[in-house]
Amino acid sequence: MFNSQQGKTGMPTKLIAFLLFYVVIYMGNAVYGTFMPVYLNNAKFSQEQIGLLLSLGPLIAMIGQPVWGAFGDRAKSKNQVLRVLLIGSGISILFFPLSHEFFYILMFICIFTFFQTSIFALSDAITLEELDRHPTWSFGWIRLGGTIGFALMSLLFGFIAKSYIGSMFPVYACTMVAGLFCLWRFPAAAGRPANVMGRKFRELFKNGKLMFYLSINFIIQITLGYYYAFFPIYFKEMGGDSVMLGWSMAISSLSELPFLLFSGIIFKRVPVSVILLVAALASAFRWFLFSEIEVAYWILPVQVLHGLIFIVLSVTLATIINREVPPEWKASGQTLNGLLSLGAARIIGSFVGGIMSAAYGMRQVFLYSSWVSMACVVVFGAVIYYRRKQHELGT
Repeated sequence: MFNSQQGKTGMPTKLIAFLLFYVVIYMGNAVYGTFMPVYLNNAKFSQEQIGLLLSLGPLIAMIGQPVWGAFGDRAKSKNQVLRVLLIGSGISILFFPLSHEFFYILMFICIFTFFQTSIFALSDAITLEELDRHPTWSFGWIRLGGTIGFALMSLLFGFIAKSYIGSMFPVYACTMVAGLFCLWRFPAAAGRPANVMGRKFRELFKNGKLMFYLSINFIIQITLGYYYAFFPIYFKEMGGDSVMLGWSMAISSLSELPFLLFSGIIFKRVPVSVILLVAALASAFRWFLFSEIEVAYWILPVQVLHGLIFIVLSVTLATIINREVPPEWKASGQTLNGLLSLGAARIIGSFVGGIMSAAYGMRQVFLYSSWVSMACVVVFGAVIYYRRKQHELGT
């Protein structure tokens, strides 16, 4: 993977720093993303309350995303901004276990997500900019670190959570400390002055191709928002314990490996629109199976479909934004994607999903999610077909 010139210039050392960084930040994501709904359920919050708690956090994050994106573009070094995000999320999460009062938890979820949800967008922006200077490196290979970290932590913390689920907060904080050490080895990523806040992403919204891809991603991310908020609770109600939940998340994470390993080849041979529609179709099939299966063990093989959904959406959109957006807007482009997929989509998925779960049951909501994904396939597939026909007629 590396040539001798890279060895002499120390490039493998930088690559290892990026790889390890993704390992540890996705370890933290495994702890919080997987087990926070379980923690809230154990604290006797209702499904409506859990939906509200997990949706208002992203609502606050929607305020933070443009702010941190603007700081990233304007800052002397994006690394400094990312360092603030790691420290802020690591410290704020330690306050969670001090009280089980609803409004107390709500306040600290908002504070935590104000920092946490921008970590991934800014990390991707820094990484992709560095990769532009080193064509032999692959984002898929570096993002592979996140998959490995998520899988390992899902398994490990699944055993811990069975008896000590409250330990998730110091464990997460430790992953942020590890991330800081890795970030220290990053080359400086300079910001580029741009009137991001004043224009409010208007330049990005003028890119029709980018908006088309973001629209497909946004719809599927709504269904993923419901999955991340309520699947851990749904899985445990089906008879799975924290250890099985850990295995479930590990399987879903490891299923990302094929796409990460071959994403470079896939992008060269398969149109982006087709890649995104395959992700939408896999999403529809997965949620349909979730709505039909009644035994927790049978969920485990279905989790393999995750490798055709989340990682495909995240890597494809990050890559497309890096290609389509001018250099001075790259951090804001990644931020806009995070704003929609980790902000608005998660709000709809968790908040509306929580209300619908209380009214119709989680099984039925997974069926509705399947319908939404299939509608995305049909509508956007028809648009793509129509555009191609128009192009053929025009030529």
